[in-house]
Amino acid sequence: MAEKNTKGAISIRNVTKIYDPEGVNVMAVDDCSLEIKSGEVCMIVGPSGCGKTTLLNAIAGFHSITEGEIYLDNEILCGPNKPLADQGSDRIVVFQHGALFPWKTLQENVAYGPIVQKVLPKNEALDKAGSLLEEAGIGDMMKKYPGEVSSGMARRAEIVRALINNPKVLLLDEPYRAMDALTKSIMHESLLEVYDKTNVTIFFITHDLEEAIFLGDKVVVMTTRPAKTKLILDVDIPRPRNYQVLSSEKFRVLVNEAKDAVHEEAIKAFEAGERELA
Repeated sequence: MAEKNTKGAISIRNVTKIYDPEGVNVMAVDDCSLEIKSGEVCMIVGPSGCGKTTLLNAIAGFHSITEGEIYLDNEILCGPNKPLADQGSDRIVVFQHGALFPWKTLQENVAYGPIVQKVLPKNEALDKAGSLLEEAGIGDMMKKYPGEVSSGMARRAEIVRALINNPKVLLLDEPYRAMDALTKSIMHESLLEVYDKTNVTIFFITHDLEEAIFLGDKVVVMTTRPAKTKLILDVDIPRPRNYQVLSSEKFRVLVNEAKDAVHEEAIKAFEAGERELA
């Protein structure tokens, strides 16, 4: 698997983001601050359209910010003099709807980044991709195309494709949202195995509170738009974790605490007639 991570601390400081669709200012994020330690799994939950993905896109360098600053390992990504962060292999996004090239095999998909960036010769990149897919438990599928494998296997290959770059941070935007409960549980275990081996910092957006508590070291509940932190829960459940955690009293207490906070914001969003907004 990828090398053990020792960096990836994210500092979001008083960030505001205002969109201007059709000349009407829309504040998506308002004076939001959040500290994520190196190697921490930070789960972000909140009402649809509250601004969660706006923060992820700002960290990735897809969207600019209007005010505030975002740092990675004490180096500024974006701020007053640089509203848009540079995109880089130190921050890799796994999208909700998948982004594997359908005309390439899983192995070719995983090797694509190092080949294009000229980090590794093609043969070495393919060998490394094959080894990582083997470690992820889908080595026997490496010669198949995305359309020939299950959604779970394809999503696992996407995680491997991200890790081949040895990123400091994985940015996950509801990667398991469309999966059935059984497939999702398998994917959770797979992600935890990856985390235990790499200690990569994870910024993970989800609507699933049990998923958030099970995977996370920290769960951040966001307010309805404009987004800011409403509640930060520290998940003091030891690692490594397995599904026996789900029946523990501590787990249920944490889920209920998060549920109360999210429900309050969901009601506000419903009453305000909010719609989906990145």
